[in-house]
Amino acid sequence: MNTVMIDNRKNRIHPHKFTLWVGIGSILMMFAGLTSAYIVKRNMANWESFDLPSAFWYSTAVMAFSSVTLWMALKAFRERAMGKYRSLMLATLILGIVFVALQVVGFSELVQQGLALGRKSSVDFLYVIVGLHGAHVLGGVIVLIVMSLKAFNTKVRSYSSVPVELISTYWHFVGILWIYLLVFLVMIR
Repeated sequence: MNTVMIDNRKNRIHPHKFTLWVGIGSILMMFAGLTSAYIVKRNMANWESFDLPSAFWYSTAVMAFSSVTLWMALKAFRERAMGKYRSLMLATLILGIVFVALQVVGFSELVQQGLALGRKSSVDFLYVIVGLHGAHVLGGVIVLIVMSLKAFNTKVRSYSSVPVELISTYWHFVGILWIYLLVFLVMIR
C-alpha cells in the first residue's frame, strides 16, 4: 500500500518571521495606546501646541529612501548579486544613521524653541512617542550594522535570505510607523 505524504513545510511561516510579526503587533499596540492617550490628554488646560521641527520632515525622506535601498538589497541578495547587495546594505545603514542624526537635530530644535522635556504634557508626549520610535529605529540600525558586517565578511557564506527578509520587514515597518506618527502629530497637535 502506497502512502502519499504531503509536505506542509512550504505553507508554514518561518519561526523567526512569526516572532517578528508578533513583535510588530506588540509595537503597534503600544503606539496605538500612546497616540490614543495623546488624543485624550490634548483637552487638558495646560496643553500647548508646537511646530514640528523641520528635521523631522527631512528624516521622513531619508527613511523612505532607506526603505527603497533595503528593498533593492533584498532583491540583489535573492539574485545573488552580492556586490550590489553589499553596497545597498551599506547605503541603507548610512541612511539609517542619517535618520537617527536628523531626529537628534529635531529634538535640538525643540529644545531651542523652549520645549524641553517635563515642561508641558504635549511636549512630553512628543518626546515619548518620537523617542520610542527612535529607540526602535536605533535597534534596526544595530541590526543593519551586523548585516552589513556579515555582507562584507568573505569567510562566512550564508545564502539564506531569511535574515535579510527579517530586517527588511522590520525596517519597512518602522518607516511606515514613522510616517503614521508624523501625519498624526501634524493633524492632531
